Amino acid sequence: MTAAAVPPTRAYRRLSVEERRAQLLGAALTLFAHRAPDEVSLDEVATVAGVSRPLVYRYFPGGRQQLYEAALRSASDELILCFAEPPVGPPTERVSRVLDRYLAFVDEHDTGFSALLRGGSVVGTSRTTAIVDEVRRAAAEQILLHLGRFGAGAGTAPGPRLRMMVRTWIAAVEAASLIWLDEGKQPAAAELRGWLVDQLLALLTVTAASDPQTASVLEALLPLENAEGPAGRLAERLVAVADGAGHLLSAERSVRLGR
Repeated sequence: MTAAAVPPTRAYRRLSVEERRAQLLGAALTLFAHRAPDEVSLDEVATVAGVSRPLVYRYFPGGRQQLYEAALRSASDELILCFAEPPVGPPTERVSRVLDRYLAFVDEHDTGFSALLRGGSVVGTSRTTAIVDEVRRAAAEQILLHLGRFGAGAGTAPGPRLRMMVRTWIAAVEAASLIWLDEGKQPAAAELRGWLVDQLLALLTVTAASDPQTASVLEALLPLENAEGPAGRLAERLVAVADGAGHLLSAERSVRLGR
């Protein structure tokens, strides 16, 4: 009688320290992406990673706090990469591609992203705040690079008005992202992206009216734009709005003069 065949066992490969750490961080990010960090337990991280709870503690002896900070660092590195774009082509089209990647990240990590930026997590610390601020600084540097070669290593430094304008826009992007999540991700991401690019152009224009450096940036930027691109489309819409406002003011003036 022939013995029953024994199914072959799957070959086991011990993961390196770096591979195991990456596995645990991936499991944590999966959970943090859709739930507030203070609602995620180490047992759940271990289950998702397919390992034991003591193994999680071996790599992250500081427990959930250390794991959250490491996962946040990993996510922030990914988010910073969203803002990296080769300085080629019309600037507003580069910024559009940056925002497409940014909003895709927000969409994928919705609940965790919201908890992070609102600072509502009980595991938030000065270290986690510093990590988030690092993302903001990196984003601002990339936007300045696209606006006028003001990034790291550039020969000319942006003035206070230009820096403030860019940082104000970054804050508006963050706020819009959070509101977008609250509103069930409406309007569509592409429409939100277009609106945010319009905001950047509007801030540039208003700031240029009183800041010579920003005026020179805008003067150099516009010739690089395409008529059918974001800047051209916004200009057409603004002309139509200005014409309408002009007719309204003219009619009101005529009424006041009794004509």
